[in-house]
Parts: sequence; structure tokens; C-alpha cells
Amino acid sequence: MNNEMHLQFPAKSINESFARLVIMGFIAPLDPSSQEMTEIKTIVSEGVTNAIIHGYEDNEEGLITMSASLVGRRLKVTIKDSGRGIDNIELAKQPLYTTKSEEERSGLGFMIMESFSDHFEVQSTPGLGTTLVFEKEFAAHEQS
Repeated sequence: MNNEMHLQFPAKSINESFARLVIMGFIAPLDPSSQEMTEIKTIVSEGVTNAIIHGYEDNEEGLITMSASLVGRRLKVTIKDSGRGIDNIELAKQPLYTTKSEEERSGLGFMIMESFSDHFEVQSTPGLGTTLVFEKEFAAHEQS
């Protein structure tokens, strides 16, 4: 199965659940396991939330672009914002690191996204935005 989709939406917290629902609909033909669905929903939620909270600092107007493609049983998702960007990606990926400690952020988002992905990368330019890309291969289900 090959397919692709592109979506753009305002960087508002109410759209985080919308992004999750869209990606669930997109992967539904693969008949993913409940664990695979949970992992994909978590990655998308973390990625979109990071764009809203950190990229646009939860108070700026901005857009998030989410693109996805399926080639066979391999999903590739890109989540992109044009927000403030990340000064030091390696530091931001460290467990428990957060720039929003006053908001009780755990600083585990990148670690969680990476652990649920087969491939995960972050590209960012301060002042221009951040792009997250992850890939996940879905297990083949035996036919009964």
C-alpha cells in the first residue's frame, strides 16, 4: 500500500487531538496493533505539542504542517513549525531537559518519540523553526 497526505493547521492546543485522529485514520488500512497505534499517537501528540508549546510558545500565531507517507507497511511522518527553533538539539534531547520547568514539563518528549520510532530526527534553525521526522514499520499480521 502506498499513500500520502499533507495537512496544515493552526498551532493551537485543541488541534493536537485533531492531528492524532488524522494520523489514526491514515494508518487504519494497515490494521495496526493497539501498541502500534498507541506509539504513533504518542509521537504525533508529543511532536505537535512541542511545536505549540516550544516553537510558538503557546501564545503566538503560527501554523503546523504534518505530512505522512506510507510505502508498503512503512510510515514516515514529518511535523514542521516555523517557530523559534531549537538552539541546541543535542541538549534538548537529553532526558529531563526542559525550557519550561515552571510549567512542570518533564523533558522526556524527544526520548519518548525516539524510543517509539524506527528512525527519528530533529532539524532546527533558531528563528526559523523545527522539523521532526519519524518512521515506523508496521508488523505484518497473519491472515486467519
